[in-house]
Order: sequence, then structure tokens, then C-alpha cells
Amino acid sequence: MISAPLAGYLRRLGFAGPPRPTAEALFALQRAHLERIPYENLDIQLGRPPGIDPELSVRRIAAGRGGYCLHLNGAFSVLLRALGYDVTRHFAAVHLPVERERRDATGDHLALTVRVDGAAYVVDTGLGDGPHEPLPLRAGTYRRGGFTYRLEELGGPVAGWRYVNDAGSAPVMNFHAGPADMAEFEAEHLRMSTSAESGFVRTLALLRRDARGVDALRGRVLSRIDPVRGTSERELETPGEFFRVIETVFGRRIDDLTPADRDALWARVGRAHEAWLAGKADRGADGADKGAGRADLGACPTPPAGPAPHAAATAP
Repeated sequence: MISAPLAGYLRRLGFAGPPRPTAEALFALQRAHLERIPYENLDIQLGRPPGIDPELSVRRIAAGRGGYCLHLNGAFSVLLRALGYDVTRHFAAVHLPVERERRDATGDHLALTVRVDGAAYVVDTGLGDGPHEPLPLRAGTYRRGGFTYRLEELGGPVAGWRYVNDAGSAPVMNFHAGPADMAEFEAEHLRMSTSAESGFVRTLALLRRDARGVDALRGRVLSRIDPVRGTSERELETPGEFFRVIETVFGRRIDDLTPADRDALWARVGRAHEAWLAGKADRGADGADKGAGRADLGACPTPPAGPAPHAAATAP
């Protein structure tokens, strides 16, 4: 038997009951998670960041919320272990394009590996623009639905692995080979969720991945990144449209938000949007420095980029 919160978690993923712990089920679980559980920072924007206790994250997800990597991968690790998978949590870091040669990990990302049916996989539901399905834990290049990913040995002072997504706004994720405890992430979580310099505090973002691409909401700009059809975007003009998109496109329930919460969130997003528009105008019509200083959401993923790098990352 599994707990009531885990049963609710599975129902949100579209599973009527616990699947057997097979590789096929693992792939189906990751696909469902990316399609149905959003990467989001609404509570951080409202000044009430949730903790990263994985059991708390399970209950939040069962109740219709999402989170960023420490919440999403933390909760997913609990679910997978309850289903009988061999899961390891890893100390990790996501690096921006200017940092892509770094070989360290700082704890701003939680990575997972899973062993099942005699094979090991990198499993990640907290990268936003990451793979739709697990990747084999071995060096190589993997092409998935128009996206290309690489895995290579970390080659730094600590043994580990390096995940590369050249089209992503944060193209590199490094993780240590050894297991990590959730307490090791607390300091970075505090910084990312409360510091005025953190992108998670500065900018609202939601991401949802499916087999063909990525939906991203950054401030009031809704983007669709598709490696075949290209990137499209539009501005959300009204609070009604804004909250409807959060619910319908990203699957994030908003029944936890009071009318005052919604007013505060819309006002905050509006101020950030106006500041972004002013900065964009200052940079000139040619878009010089477009996206400079905008890519960092603090860690975990940044809003993803499709064929045109950083197209989504320039929105507020």
C-alpha cells in the first residue's frame, strides 16, 4: 500500500494505481510528470517559499501545485522509491552559457539517477527544458523529438556526470556521482527562494514539457518552443487570461490563491513586465544585448530556448 498523498500524486499523473517498477513504467512516469506537473515559482513570487522536505513536496503536488527542481525531483524520488525503484539523489548545479566550462556543482539543482531492469538512467523532472524521457547513464549523444542532449563524465575534482543541452538557456547541468542528502541543498534553496538577487524572486516563471516542445510563461509573455515549428510568443493582456493560462496550459491549480493573492501577483508581474519593456526599449530596436542578464532564474532551469537560443529567456 502507498500513502494517500502518493495515491493523489499518481492520480495527477494519470495512473489509477501503482505501476510495477519497470523501465517502461519509469519512462511513462517521467513523461506524465513533465506534461502534468509544472515547474513554477508562484509561492516564491508571493513571498511564501515552500520548504524542500520531499514529503511536503509530495503533498503539494497531490494538491495541484508544482515547484522548482528541489521540489519536483525531491517529490519524484519519494514516489519512485515507494514504487520499488532504486533511486539516488545527487548534488548538482545548472550553469548558464557563460559558465558552460565549469565542472563544479553548487547545490542549486537536485539530480536523480534510477536503476531498474539492469540499467541506470538520468531521471529529471526539474529541468523544464530537459528530456521528455530518462536518458541512459552512459556517455553519448541522445536525440529525442528534435532535441539533442549529451552526457559525459564530469572530469572535475569530484567524480560525476555532465549533462549538456546546447539549445537550452542553461546548457549544462553537472552532478556528483555520490548520493546527497536533502539537507545539503538548504542553503542554496534559501538563497534562491528569498534573495532579492535571485531570478526566482525577480521573475515569475512556469514551464511545461511535452513530446514536441516546451510551454513557458515568463512574466506576462507566453512562449511555445518547438524545434520543428520554431518559437512563438504572445503577451497576456488581462488577469483573467493570465490565471486561465496558469490553470489550463500549465495544469497548476490556483484554488490556494485568495483574491488578494491574485491581485498582488498580477500587480507584481505587471511591474516586472513594464520594467522589462523599458529595458528592451533602452537597448534599441535591434535587440542589442537582448536577454543579457535575464537568463538566470537563480538555478534549476531557465526558461528554455528552442532553435533560436534564448528566445524565451528574454521575456520578463
